[in-house]
Amino acid sequence: MSKKKITIPELLERKSSDQKFTMLTVYDYPMASMVDRSEIELILVGDSLGMVIQGHDGTIPVNIEDMLYHVKLVRRGAPNTFVVGDMPFLSYQVSKEEAIRNAGMLLKAGADCVKMEGGLKIVDKVQAVVDAGIPVMAHIGLTPQTAGMVGGFKVQGKSTAAAEKLVQEALALEEAGAFSMVLECIPAQLGKLIHEKLTIPTIGCGGGPDTTGQNLNAYDILGIFDKFVPKFVEQYAQMGKQMVEVFNTWSKQTNSGEFPAPKHCFTMNEEDLKRLY
Repeated sequence: MSKKKITIPELLERKSSDQKFTMLTVYDYPMASMVDRSEIELILVGDSLGMVIQGHDGTIPVNIEDMLYHVKLVRRGAPNTFVVGDMPFLSYQVSKEEAIRNAGMLLKAGADCVKMEGGLKIVDKVQAVVDAGIPVMAHIGLTPQTAGMVGGFKVQGKSTAAAEKLVQEALALEEAGAFSMVLECIPAQLGKLIHEKLTIPTIGCGGGPDTTGQNLNAYDILGIFDKFVPKFVEQYAQMGKQMVEVFNTWSKQTNSGEFPAPKHCFTMNEEDLKRLY
């Protein structure tokens, strides 16, 4: 029996009832189909595909066409899971009109909502997208699209001033209509404070244990992507190493003649074969 896709009202209820939920980042049909068979409630099709799938050093090279392509793949694989479509760099910063247009394209591709990175500078864009009838998941703290401005992938909100700014941004984004908020790479105490101040669900991605939901990347927790492993990630398997072992085993069996074995081969009628000689 397939699971029932969670709704935004049900996610909001999770906050008031203090019930947790999980969001896993995946980018393709096979991974999405695995998540759809699991108890995970949400999938984030993240612009982190720039690093994990495309091999870049960051998310800046990802464009809206990339996101539309991957959202379509994930939707096909996970019809019963709530899908979040990440809005990539420069798909919403230029104007409200462009933000609405690109957000709408992600919904048409299969996303149930869009995620927008940033604080006070994008509040008007969030408001415009929400007013257009498109649900928005906000994202503050470490925002990879602008990580270069803060010296790379570093913890945010460690000082009093920086923490106060993040609290202000969280409240402003909620006021603008965001229905949930990712808190990435911030001190656990600050994550708890923001969670308590908001009425909408918070989703920790290195934001501590007191958020409503948690988000990790499937390639990280499976041990497939090992270019770097963030401090907030728990690796539950080492499938990357297992995959290499499988590849090497197959290569050795091919070289030794063990593969393909008779069970892997097709045959033809002996009489037909004789006619060929």
